[in-house]
Amino acid sequence: MRILAWACMVALICAATGAAAGAWPRERGTWYASGAVHLSWPRAIETWTSTEPTGRYDALYLEYGLTRKLTLGLDLGRAVSGEIKTIGFLQYPITPQDWPIKAAVQLGFGRIAGRQVVRPGLSLGRGWDGGWLAADALVEQPTDGARFDVKLDMTYGIKLPKERKLILQMQTGQQAGDPAFARFAPSVVFPLRGPLSLELGGTWGLTGDNSMGLKIGLWAEF
Repeated sequence: MRILAWACMVALICAATGAAAGAWPRERGTWYASGAVHLSWPRAIETWTSTEPTGRYDALYLEYGLTRKLTLGLDLGRAVSGEIKTIGFLQYPITPQDWPIKAAVQLGFGRIAGRQVVRPGLSLGRGWDGGWLAADALVEQPTDGARFDVKLDMTYGIKLPKERKLILQMQTGQQAGDPAFARFAPSVVFPLRGPLSLELGGTWGLTGDNSMGLKIGLWAEF
């Protein structure tokens, strides 16, 4: 419970200083979709026996504006534990529309490594003409009563010329029974044709993670 309290406290601090794009509901009847390939290698290059990636996973994320306030989503990829996840969720804003700081609660259900889980979450944020700040906290709780895992992502987004975006993200979390981890994940988003955008980025483990990685993804909004 201390980890959950810590995650929520940090999220609130981030919001108070001007945090999150993920806290706003998607406009009714609109879609957002992103797919990405994540490749990783050990940070210690001298230990490499090959340049081939030592890890890979694919991720798919979908959102749909179900009503004016309710957003429906699907999250496929890797959980905090590194296991395969399939989570469906609903998200609802809890702050008035005219507030500069936005907040939304989320409730998800699905499976991680074949086990049923419930996933509550909290997103806080604030945006402005030149960018946004975001904090997104999630708890992955198995329904069989096993100990939960937690995740907190903090994001600083900057709008660049020609509709490009620079995203600086700190990814943190803790699997039950393991030390906490933190990794830095910067990326740049380039607009393509129509609703498509290309995201190119990387990851660098700071603590509890001895890997570095590459991310290649596509966004679509329609």
